[in-house]
Amino acid sequence: MGEVTGPAAGRHHGNRYGRSENARQAVLHAVDDLLVEVGFAGLTMERIAARAGVGKQTVYRWWPSKVDVLLEALGDDLAEELTPADHGDLRKDLSAHLAAVAEFLTTADAGAVFRALLGQAQHDPDLARRLREEHVRGQQARDRLPLQRALARGELSPEVELDDAVEQLVGPIYYRVLVTGAPVPPEFTDSLVERFLLGSVQPG
Repeated sequence: MGEVTGPAAGRHHGNRYGRSENARQAVLHAVDDLLVEVGFAGLTMERIAARAGVGKQTVYRWWPSKVDVLLEALGDDLAEELTPADHGDLRKDLSAHLAAVAEFLTTADAGAVFRALLGQAQHDPDLARRLREEHVRGQQARDRLPLQRALARGELSPEVELDDAVEQLVGPIYYRVLVTGAPVPPEFTDSLVERFLLGSVQPG
């Protein structure tokens, strides 16, 4: 892939690693698609390069391994798909965000990347550390955003411990997806929100 042309040319002549933004996005999109098709074991740098339309050595120059490609793709996907919107109302914010988390984990290609990395991390301590430090902690911070906004509005009790609240809200979703395999319909995520609000919202 060559230099970006058109309106984006003034913004992206390549990032600080010398990578064309178009090529970077092609590789990151390719890895999501391929993982869904062939699984973690079947995913290779050669297949990623072929799907993205770039040379194998180009991919190796940018990323040392397929895990590095997957981790970078996951970082972009989490920030794009699981940053909560601000509706100005805690119930709406939490309902929308929990529904997005459930959809991400159960149907999105990016969610398949996350599940694959979580599985691989069970027997790869270095990957487990990187996954926690580079992505899980960042997502926990995004998960706290609706609660922090509600605190600032005076909508949420200041006695609520935000990290505990996040676990109470999103933990059951991860448990269903990763442990029991039970479905996660909107009725389930909405019930999580309602149970949380019963003991946490400031009286009007």
